[in-house]
Amino acid sequence: MAVANSNNDLLLFLKQDCETCQLVKPVVDDLKKKGVDIEVYVQDYPDYYEELSPNDDTSLEASFNWNVETTPTLIQTSGKGSTLRVEGWDKKGWQDVLGVEDLGENLPDFRPGCGSKSREPGVYENLMATYGDVGIQSRGIELGNWDDDMEICYERGWTDGLPVTPPTDARIWRMLQGTNRKPDEVIGKVPPNLAPITVEKAAINAVLAGCKPEYFPVVIAALEAALDPVFTMHGLLCTTCFSSPIIVINGPIAKSIGMNWGMNVLGQGNRANATIGRALQLIIRNVGGGVPGDLDRSTFGGPGKYTFCFAEDETDDSWESLSVTRGFEKGENTVTLFQGDGIQGFIDQRSQTPEQITKSLASSLLAVGHPKLAEFTNAMLVLSPEHYEIYKKEGWDRNKITEALHKEMIRPGSELIQGAGGIGEGIDTSRADEMVNKFWLEGLLIVRAGGKAGLYSAICAGWTGGRFRHESKPVTKKITL
Repeated sequence: MAVANSNNDLLLFLKQDCETCQLVKPVVDDLKKKGVDIEVYVQDYPDYYEELSPNDDTSLEASFNWNVETTPTLIQTSGKGSTLRVEGWDKKGWQDVLGVEDLGENLPDFRPGCGSKSREPGVYENLMATYGDVGIQSRGIELGNWDDDMEICYERGWTDGLPVTPPTDARIWRMLQGTNRKPDEVIGKVPPNLAPITVEKAAINAVLAGCKPEYFPVVIAALEAALDPVFTMHGLLCTTCFSSPIIVINGPIAKSIGMNWGMNVLGQGNRANATIGRALQLIIRNVGGGVPGDLDRSTFGGPGKYTFCFAEDETDDSWESLSVTRGFEKGENTVTLFQGDGIQGFIDQRSQTPEQITKSLASSLLAVGHPKLAEFTNAMLVLSPEHYEIYKKEGWDRNKITEALHKEMIRPGSELIQGAGGIGEGIDTSRADEMVNKFWLEGLLIVRAGGKAGLYSAICAGWTGGRFRHESKPVTKKITL
C-alpha cells in the first residue's frame, strides 16, 4: 500500500461536498494552529480548505490506497499501516485519537459522514484498475491517442455486428466481482475450435455483450450447459439450419436481476434477457471461432444468433416450472439451453375449453420442421398466461397438458411416409403401418411466459440434430455464484 505521507502520524480525508466535513473544518484549523500535525487530503475542491494546507486528492489515489469509504475519515498511522480510524464526526473517537479532551466542545457528539468519492459507482473499479492489482491475465491492446475503442472492437472482429462495450480492465474486474469463481479457472473448451475458456475470458465477453456483474453467474451456467457434450454445440454451430441456443432461466435469480417473463418476453427492451444470451453467442464467436460464413454454416441464420434468452413466469403456483419438471427443486436457480429456431406464432382467440385449445395447439405443432416429419426435431411451446388460464380453470396441470398434446399429435405412418400426399418429404416408408407421434415424449418442452393480455402463444422449432434422440438433448444446469 502506498502511504499518503509516511512522515505524519495523522491523516484526514475531506471533501467540500460534505456537511460533516464542513462541520469539522474549524476544529481542524484550530488543531493545526496549535501545532498538531495533520496531513489533510481533499477529494474535490482543495481551495475550499486552503487554510488547512491540504493535499489535492482529486485523483483519489490516496483515498483509494487508504481504503477510505467515508468522509471525513481520521486515520492514525503507524509505520506502513493504520492502527486506528474514525469515520464521520465522533467527538469521543476524535478526542481519543488526538488526545485532546475538550476537542469540539461546541459540536454535537456525533454526525455521520458522506460516502467517499472513491466509492462512487464506477469510480472504485477504475481506481482499482489504475492503482490496484486487478490481476487481468489476458493480453492487453494498446490504443493510440486518436483510436476509437469501439471501432477497434469492430476491426478485430469481436462484435456480432452490433456495437459492443469495450472491455477495459476496470470493466473486466467489475464483472469478475459477480462470481466467486477464480479468474483463471478453466470452464471448458469452446467449439468449434475447442479453445479453452477461463472465467476471465467469459467475463471479457460478458462485458462486450453489455452484461451487469449480477448477470455473470447466469452467463457461466449457460456456458457450462452449452459445453455439455450432449448439447452438441459444435453441431448446432456448424449446421446449415436456422438454430441457435435458446436460454430459459428459472428461480429467484430471474427476479433479482430484473429479467422479463411477461409482456414482450421474446422481444427487445430488457437488458438482462438481451445481454446474457448475447454473451454466450460472443463467447462462441470470439473464443471458439464460430464466425458466420466460416464454421457457422447456417443457410439463413436467425435473430437467435444475436441472443435468445428469457425467464419463465413462475408467479402462478399452479404451474410446475420447466426446471422442476426437469428434475430440479422448486426455488433453485437454473438455466436450460434448448437447440431451437425462431418464433412460429400461434393465434387462437376462440377455443374456450382445454380440449379445443389442445387440438388447436397440436395442429400448429405438427407444422414444426415439416408437417410430415416426425420424431425428427424437438420443440418448445411458450404458453401464454391467457391460454394457460383455459387449462387452469378446468384443473389441467403441466403433465395433463403435455400428455393431451402428445395424444393429439399421433398420426398414421401411412400419411407421413415419403411420397404420401404427393410430397417427397416424410418419414421412412418402413413405418407406414405404425402410429407415429410428432415428437418423442421428452421432446416437447413447455414454458409459461408472456403478457397477460392476448390469446397468443409461441412455438420454437427444434434443431434437426434433435433427430439423434440420445446424442443431442436440451441441457439444464444449476446457477451458482
